[in-house]
Amino acid sequence: MDKILEAVVMSSYPNNVKQGLVRRVIEAAKQPMDSEQCWSMLELSTKLYLTGDTKYKREIGKEVLEVYGHYHPEEFEEFFNVRFLLSLLQEGYGPLGKRSHYVLDYIQLGLQFVLESPSANSIFSLLRIEVLRKVCERPSPKQCAKISKLLTQHPQCIPVGKHQVLFCQQLIRCIGQFQCVSEGEEDIMEFLEQVNKVSGLLQRIWRTQTSAILPSLKELFTIISSTEEQEAPSNALASVVQFVPLELMDGVIRNLTNDDSITDVQMMTAIGRMIDWVSWPLGKNIDKWIIALLKGLAAVKKFSILIEVTLSKIEKVFSKLLYPIVREGALSVLQYMLLSFQHSHEAFHLLLPHIPRLVASLKKEDSNSAASSLEQLAELIHCMFFRFSGFPDLYEPVLEAVKALPIPNEDRIKHLLGQNAWTSQKNELACFYPRLASKSETGKIGLINLGNTCYMNSIIQSLFMASDFRHSVLNLTEGNSQPLMTKLQWLFAFLEHSQRPAISPESFLSASWPPWFTPGAQQDCSEYLKYLLDRLHEEEKTGKRIYQKLKESSLMSQAVEHHYLNKTLIEKMFGGKMMTKIRCLKCLNVSSREETFTDLSLAFPPPDRHLGGSTSVLPVEEIGPQFIEPPENPSQLTGSPWIRRKPPVAEEPAAPPVLVEPLGFQEPREQANPLSSDAVGVDAAKDPLSAFGEQARGPKDSRSVLDLINYFLSPERLTAENKYHCEKCASLQDAEKVAELTEGPHYLILTLLRFSFDPRTMKRKKILDNVSIPVMLKLPVLVSPEETEDVCRREKDRAGPESGFMSVVYDLCSVVVHSGISSESGHYYCYSRECTDTVPHGQPRDGTPKPASDKQLDFEIQWYLFNDTRVSFSSFESVSNVTSFFPKDTAYVLFYRQRPGRQSCPLHEALPEAGRLHGEPSLHKDLMEAISKDNILYLQEQEKEARNRAAYISALPKSPLWWRDSDRDKDDDNSSGGCSPAAGGGGSGSFHGLVF
Repeated sequence: MDKILEAVVMSSYPNNVKQGLVRRVIEAAKQPMDSEQCWSMLELSTKLYLTGDTKYKREIGKEVLEVYGHYHPEEFEEFFNVRFLLSLLQEGYGPLGKRSHYVLDYIQLGLQFVLESPSANSIFSLLRIEVLRKVCERPSPKQCAKISKLLTQHPQCIPVGKHQVLFCQQLIRCIGQFQCVSEGEEDIMEFLEQVNKVSGLLQRIWRTQTSAILPSLKELFTIISSTEEQEAPSNALASVVQFVPLELMDGVIRNLTNDDSITDVQMMTAIGRMIDWVSWPLGKNIDKWIIALLKGLAAVKKFSILIEVTLSKIEKVFSKLLYPIVREGALSVLQYMLLSFQHSHEAFHLLLPHIPRLVASLKKEDSNSAASSLEQLAELIHCMFFRFSGFPDLYEPVLEAVKALPIPNEDRIKHLLGQNAWTSQKNELACFYPRLASKSETGKIGLINLGNTCYMNSIIQSLFMASDFRHSVLNLTEGNSQPLMTKLQWLFAFLEHSQRPAISPESFLSASWPPWFTPGAQQDCSEYLKYLLDRLHEEEKTGKRIYQKLKESSLMSQAVEHHYLNKTLIEKMFGGKMMTKIRCLKCLNVSSREETFTDLSLAFPPPDRHLGGSTSVLPVEEIGPQFIEPPENPSQLTGSPWIRRKPPVAEEPAAPPVLVEPLGFQEPREQANPLSSDAVGVDAAKDPLSAFGEQARGPKDSRSVLDLINYFLSPERLTAENKYHCEKCASLQDAEKVAELTEGPHYLILTLLRFSFDPRTMKRKKILDNVSIPVMLKLPVLVSPEETEDVCRREKDRAGPESGFMSVVYDLCSVVVHSGISSESGHYYCYSRECTDTVPHGQPRDGTPKPASDKQLDFEIQWYLFNDTRVSFSSFESVSNVTSFFPKDTAYVLFYRQRPGRQSCPLHEALPEAGRLHGEPSLHKDLMEAISKDNILYLQEQEKEARNRAAYISALPKSPLWWRDSDRDKDDDNSSGGCSPAAGGGGSGSFHGLVF
């Protein structure tokens, strides 16, 4: 019968004819048959099944085997013996070089007919050994899947005891070498199915034998942490982790992170490869294991590993959000990586170029998955905006992309940042500042944040960019008896000449620290500035007192004496004078007191004192977007500095305006019409309506710095509980109080009083009003008739000396911005430019400085943005628009520099010669040597770090795909980070574009 069957199968008849003949043979096989005939038929069916060159032949072999196993069990058991199976497994079947791939399928088919036979146990014992040997030979995914199928159907064949643990470990080794050989969708699906069968077998074993789990995981970690493998292990290993019980997670992670035998390089390699597993499409809980290991590393303070891995992998993880099949896990890992990376903006900033494209792609996808991911991504982005404020130039495109998405409240943001931080002790991350390979392209140097010290960094950079002050500080001689000023000189010198991208102001911080400040807490930069200037001023005054004692003993030269007799440097640079006058409204007696100031604190007018309201305010001659109504009664504009809020009292003199004017461009988008200097002072007072009567109204709710200055200078009525004790009347009387500037400082510092105490919440709240900032302004300064007459004589002005005010022009040079809603939190950064006398040559022979043109000051001077270690180019447009884009980022402290010219001659004494020098001042020898040594040290550090980093980074694994030729992503060819919306097809049904 075997000859008949073989002849039929090998014949050239059509298959349907063959099938009829085969049916007859199979039916005949169900009848009693001698042993020899059974063996012949079993040998033929084995040959057809194992070596048949067509599927049809193998199917016939299978049918015959099943019939003989069912109807002739004794003969089948005798044929299907241990010796035969051993030969099949060790030597194969068929001619050398063409061994059959169906041996395992054949054994699985035959086992079902010998399960109850006496030889079953022998066969099981054989297979337990042989399957272990097979997996040690690293079979292909297909063969591993067949082994798994066999053992899943016949668990009696699974190795036991120590062999079982070894089998699990070797099976994991096999999975680590799996690669998909094709990019076709069918092949990929088949590969995924094969991997799932293999990992499913491990799950089955672990369920019945939990003692095998930890040794298996140890082997898995050994594989992914190896730095010796030429090829990275397959991402198919992700399929193994999904079946590890989550209740074991804490213990496993604790053991790993506390194992001293695991080096940092091994750990970094392992976590890097685990992060690549987010691309595995069908895994469960993989993101939980990745996050758990990251948290475990943070718990043992392995911050260097976390930083390296995050910076090298975060863009890869981000790119996976394009693919719905892996999006959920990738987003979970991304959220933890970003929310935990709080010591530096580096990780978030790596993603900034890719976010708008991803958001556009998710919106275009229009699925529930995309919509949910967009909301979570927007929440994540706003958390990063909150944590790393001060980058408006970088954030604007991202803010535009997510503007239509929900914005989380501050409590939610603080909760997310608080629960994900690596550590609550910020000083533990002090040594992990952002890596800056070289100086900023601006040539400027940043300052390292030493733990909420951005308030100091912003003030120092603003003072440094005040070039006259900087030059004076750098020109100080040695032995000046001013220790704090000397530290500032060293800090300025390093900011000027260091090769480092950023320097640490730690020494200056400790010397200038206000004793009531809490270490590590955010502070008010205005409060720090006042304290610093006062300290520097008092320190120099103390030096002058020392000088007096030395002079009495005749130990000082005349040159030194002349130096010490001048004002202090702080007075020269920042000191101004203000006259406060109080007039009794009963007897009209006026008392006055002159006092000095280094900054003007400008309160916000109350809502009922808004522009265009019924209450009169000090008039402002407007250029650009701010306007104000002319006074109702022009006759009030003559003769006296007083301006009423009520109708005039009998016999009270009328009042002229005190003009505070903006110049140049307040909003770069709108055309301004700068007034000439003749439009102020006496001439403006003669015809006030011509100055501003024809101007259009500005926006009802707009505020400008000019409004705040005018409010500051406007009279204040003292009534009720605030009545004034008049000495002449010898009783409390209603009075008016007014402040007048009598000497304008060289650098005018304006502090906008944005923080006020809220008795309801018992906290200081912030006024978030957007205040427009003029790039230039004219400040009214009261001068004596003698000074006015002197100016008029020198300038041959027709105006008489009765005009008591002169306008001093100031140019904006720095803006310190506070980002946040409370003075106790948030972040500070600053915009600055160097306002200098831009016309050093061709000065008039009489020595009067020739002022620079408006155009030169407005547009030719480069703006910079200083944000701790980062320094970048910026513009006045960015300064003007920052609050429009970021409502919590508001101007707080402004620095203006007085422009040299005829207005300032009687008001401002000459600057020290050092401040007027064009070019850099020369530093004393010790300071130059210190800078030179530090620059050499920095170069040595860079060389050492480059060597160490090269060795460290070489251990970082590449991101393998699980098919051949897998070192690059298709979507990386056209877009950085792989975030192009069209990358690789992208849609949820596309396997061609899915990057693993």
